[in-house]
Amino acid sequence: MNCLDVVDLSSDDELGEVDLKPVKLEPGTIGSMIQQQQNHSVQPVKLFSSKTQARKQASEENKSSNNALSTGQSSTSVLEQCQSPGDDTGVCSTSAVSPAPICRQFWKAGSYEGGLGSKVTLQNSTNYLHVHPLFLHSNATSHKWAFGAVAELLDNAIDEIQNGATFVIVDKISNPRDGSPALLVQDDGGGMDPEAIRRCMSFGFSDKKSKSAIGQYGNGFKTSSMRLGADVIVFSRHLDDRSLTQSIGLLSYSFLTRTCHDRIVVPMVDYELNLSSGTLDVLHGREHFASNLSILLKWSPFSTEAELLKQFDDIGSHGTKIIIYNLWLNNDGNSELDFDSDEKDICISGDIKKVDTIPAWKAVNEQHIARRYHHSLRVYLSILYLRIPETFRIILRGEIVEHHNIADDLKYIEYILYKPQSVGSVEGAVVSTIGFLKEAPRVNIHGFCVYHKNRLILPFWQVVSYSDSRGRGVVGVLEANFVEPTHNKQDFERTSLFQKLEGRLKEMTWEYWDYHCGLIGYQIRKKSQPPASHYSSHFTGQSSVQESVGLNKTYMVSDRVKGRLDVAEQSIPISSHGRSMQGLPMKRKEHVDLVKIEKVKRQAGTGCKTYLQPLNGIGNHLRDEETRNLLQENKKLRAKCLEYDKRGEELTIKVEELKNEMREVQREYGQLLAELKSLDAVKDEKDVNGRD
Repeated sequence: MNCLDVVDLSSDDELGEVDLKPVKLEPGTIGSMIQQQQNHSVQPVKLFSSKTQARKQASEENKSSNNALSTGQSSTSVLEQCQSPGDDTGVCSTSAVSPAPICRQFWKAGSYEGGLGSKVTLQNSTNYLHVHPLFLHSNATSHKWAFGAVAELLDNAIDEIQNGATFVIVDKISNPRDGSPALLVQDDGGGMDPEAIRRCMSFGFSDKKSKSAIGQYGNGFKTSSMRLGADVIVFSRHLDDRSLTQSIGLLSYSFLTRTCHDRIVVPMVDYELNLSSGTLDVLHGREHFASNLSILLKWSPFSTEAELLKQFDDIGSHGTKIIIYNLWLNNDGNSELDFDSDEKDICISGDIKKVDTIPAWKAVNEQHIARRYHHSLRVYLSILYLRIPETFRIILRGEIVEHHNIADDLKYIEYILYKPQSVGSVEGAVVSTIGFLKEAPRVNIHGFCVYHKNRLILPFWQVVSYSDSRGRGVVGVLEANFVEPTHNKQDFERTSLFQKLEGRLKEMTWEYWDYHCGLIGYQIRKKSQPPASHYSSHFTGQSSVQESVGLNKTYMVSDRVKGRLDVAEQSIPISSHGRSMQGLPMKRKEHVDLVKIEKVKRQAGTGCKTYLQPLNGIGNHLRDEETRNLLQENKKLRAKCLEYDKRGEELTIKVEELKNEMREVQREYGQLLAELKSLDAVKDEKDVNGRD
């Protein structure tokens, strides 16, 4: 893809003089960066000084016919649809629809007065399709939830960890033009060169080849930014072995609708540091640069080139800064993102739901993380990723977001291995962590937190519904990389594999509840009596592998006496009709040891009892619970010991620092004392000479 600019986007009366005044950057801001990379001394950067009259031009179509992007040699938009290389005058760049200010409410902003379509002028009897600005809005409607759009922007920063990113900042800033709030998302990743930023602002292009990368569709930036606000400006600086470039791009729904464009155009300007002169050179010609800069200065929050370039001051040698402004309003006319309720958080206005429960349990339900993540961005970001490297920080409004693992909120934890199958082949292995919430049974919360490639897709997904409390308080956590998320990363594609997963999680919930509900005060449910030929195994506290009767070979893993994970396949209760308690047909292995069953039955002293339970089942069950409690207590104590050890190391370092400071003070004291003595000697000598 050629790195060409967007020009010729305004009408004749829009383009006036563009005064390109010299802009002197702070000394060393870029030079020091290059010096670190290449040991090259660079003087303070000075921009060229010239005054350019922007040319009044007729709009041109893209001369490339390979795709819907600006990849040819013309000066049209990155997001324009292309036309024939031989026709530069085919389709008009402005719509016949009269200008109208866009509505500030997102769900009402996707229409023009007078009709959605734009009139297209045909020349040379040829019609070429292009992307209408309304697509920006319709494309963004995939995000029903504003925080889902914010998460998309953070995904890009997380994917930059492999390029050295150590933080991502999410904050509120003020629009310099009118003082309205704007959303800032900034990271110190590798940044984007001119070609990469064009792919970022195009549809369907993704450079993310890593299997662990969260993004894959090349659509997240457009949908998320347009869902949060009408306009977004991007600043990106990229440094490699050859050069340092910095690019600015503007995706403005306001600009496109108010100027009645019938296609999406994105003005961009690019600079490259000239290492020999220490100045910023304009890429792709000053004529195109002046045209694009005029649009940026008119429609962005910054009215001068100096203000634009100042945005790079805190980016460093590489990184990206995204500013979303003209944020959408809710139905009440207030900002959809609430920056005022909590100065350390970003909330969603009016999204707090009432909890229907007894008064004594109301507070614990309303304050639970499963309720709060809906309206608190800090809470949502704390559970958004299953794992975060220790070297990376998410900083929300100046304060680090503490990572939270949902599994740490569970008690009586068990681990279940699930091997999904498709067309006879195993798609992978997933270990699900399942248990009761520590607040159970006071909380009426249940469901699974399902992650995909480390990213939370379905938080507290309620796979079962209950009217008799069956499943109450049961929560699980798993990472399901074998199913694909939808484009907005708030759900999964409804494939057969996903439907199997849903069915299995439903079974897990009921199985866990039926076996363990007594631990939180409910009466243990009695199992249906299976035929004599069926065998149901229970955990006895020993490492054992029993015959599986679960779907897709499901294994239960529990903490055992020896502090390790023992694997056992847990059976699902079978009714006399050969079906599970959930009504699903069960597959059984035909080589069940019937002789062993009869032996157990004789030992139990009955020939008619069809449901078998180990003789020492109750005792073992109690020992298992005691063991789990001891292991959990041991885990807490070990964590405290590690914390104390870390604190001890910090104190030791502090003591050494204080000792060093004390030695330095003593040294200075000795010097001052020696100087004082020398001064006294001089004074005594003067006194002696004076008496003489």
